[in-house]
Amino acid sequence: MKIAITGANGFVGQYITQAAMDAGHQVTSFGRSRPLLPGVTHNSWLLGEIPDLSGHDALIHAAFHHAPGRYRGGEGNDPEGFVQTNLSGSIALFEFAKAAGLEACLFLSSRAVFDGYPPGTCLTEDLTPLPTTLYGRVKAEAESALADLSSATFRTANLRPTGVYGMPLDGSQHKWAKLFAEFRAGQEIEPHVATEVHAGDLASAVLLALNDLTAGAKDARGPTNRNFNVSDLVLDRRELLKLYAAKNSLSGENLPPAKDRQGLKILRCQRTEEIGWRPGGLARLSTMLENVAVKSPGAQ
Repeated sequence: MKIAITGANGFVGQYITQAAMDAGHQVTSFGRSRPLLPGVTHNSWLLGEIPDLSGHDALIHAAFHHAPGRYRGGEGNDPEGFVQTNLSGSIALFEFAKAAGLEACLFLSSRAVFDGYPPGTCLTEDLTPLPTTLYGRVKAEAESALADLSSATFRTANLRPTGVYGMPLDGSQHKWAKLFAEFRAGQEIEPHVATEVHAGDLASAVLLALNDLTAGAKDARGPTNRNFNVSDLVLDRRELLKLYAAKNSLSGENLPPAKDRQGLKILRCQRTEEIGWRPGGLARLSTMLENVAVKSPGAQ
């Protein structure tokens, strides 16, 4: 299959691109800069522009324009431009993908579409989005627009990942680098608990969803649009740092207390599991931590 991927140079996009190539697909990157992975065709493109999708079978839209390091609040001081680029740009991209005759389109959304639900809510894939931030609203409205375009010949899916961790394939710092440095320095660490999924497991979910869509197109079965939640671990910062300390022979004297999990909203991933998704759990987290070497105070 020939797959167009936007945002292929992003943290998650790198993993999706690698997974697609490992599965034998031909990948075209659409983005600002040339792809980091060898063997990927590149087309220069900015979100908001209309790319040349001729000859492609599917689109995976992972590009998103936001302030560096911020998603919720990623609009910075330009909310109008944020909406114009990310929402209007995504909708135009979806419409063009359908007009170009692609069989399938997948959108990388976010669990932020559910932020308005009360504490303790089990977030199922059939829940109506209830965002509270501009980021969540843009994602939810893009989801809805894509679903409205779905048909028997243009099948669509929205993937809603929770927090994503892992070692960036381009060698840049991982999301916990600052936290680990503060922990090594003996600083006081704030308690925190969150849900996480490894970027490689998210990429696996994307490819499984794509396979599900294309299989449905061949035998005309099932709904033409599907939503998939993607979450793996409920991870307390105390447990994360305890594992990190054990692997790096650190005393762990400044471990934070465990955070109360009452009221935590958990993504239920029933539909994702039904298509064969099996995340790596604690074993994958452990492997990642083994790859985080402590070489100096500025090390990851």
